[in-house]
Amino acid sequence: MNAVNETPKKKLVLFLYVLIGFLVLALGFLVYEYTNMQKQNKQAQTFLEDQKNELTRDLNNMMGEYEGLRTTNDSMNNKIEEQQTHIQKLLAFQASNGEKIRLYKKELTTLRDVMKSYIIQIDSLNQRNQRLVSENKEVKTRLDEARRSNESLSQEKATLTSKVDQASQLMAKDIVITTMNKSGNPTNKVSRVAKIQVCFALRENSVTEPGTKTIFLRIARPDQMVLTSSENNVTTLDGQQIIYTAKREVEYENKDLEACIFSDGIGLTPGSYTIDLFEGGKLIGSSSFALK
Repeated sequence: MNAVNETPKKKLVLFLYVLIGFLVLALGFLVYEYTNMQKQNKQAQTFLEDQKNELTRDLNNMMGEYEGLRTTNDSMNNKIEEQQTHIQKLLAFQASNGEKIRLYKKELTTLRDVMKSYIIQIDSLNQRNQRLVSENKEVKTRLDEARRSNESLSQEKATLTSKVDQASQLMAKDIVITTMNKSGNPTNKVSRVAKIQVCFALRENSVTEPGTKTIFLRIARPDQMVLTSSENNVTTLDGQQIIYTAKREVEYENKDLEACIFSDGIGLTPGSYTIDLFEGGKLIGSSSFALK
């Protein structure tokens, strides 16, 4: 009878051992999984932190690269400032998860594409400026030659024959330049000049055909850049196209004719300026003035 009672007890003990063993294994497995999960979370956090640091570094580098694109063109500089403001906003709102980092990286790619388009535009502007500088130098050389020739003609005018006096080319005399402020009062301070007035007299010439004459005014700054309100302000000098500042049509009747041409005082710098007057593709008069 005792032997019969001991058999269930042994089975119960054995079952308990098996159960305990299973629980120990299950607990070990859970501890392993928890430790492994903690390790993965730490690795993920480290990776996320590295991605955030890399993104911040790239955005700061992008800010500096945009700064390096600044030019003398105000319109382009305004576009660059807009992109820099956008970068500052991205830096202010820190990416806190992988999804935001992906979005920020997409924004970074867009910023790079915009920068590439700006570089192309700036390169085009630089090439255009170089071309204009080259053209201005060439025109200045021609103007210097024409000016010297004009001065020589003026010195010899008193001794020229009556036939030369009756040449058909118009000539300008008594050139008076007045730089005025907004109130119309004379001033030579560059910061106050609002308008430039160039007055002159077309000489009497009985040979020149009377009628409507277009007089072109060209004002060159100390750096030889021509003041102009439009890129379309183009006329000819000895068969070559040049940029002019302003123009005026007058009715010429073979007698001395006084006239004035006005120009806005925009883009002025201190120094000596030269002015030239043209008619019929020829230089008819020159003078100069200075601004402080």
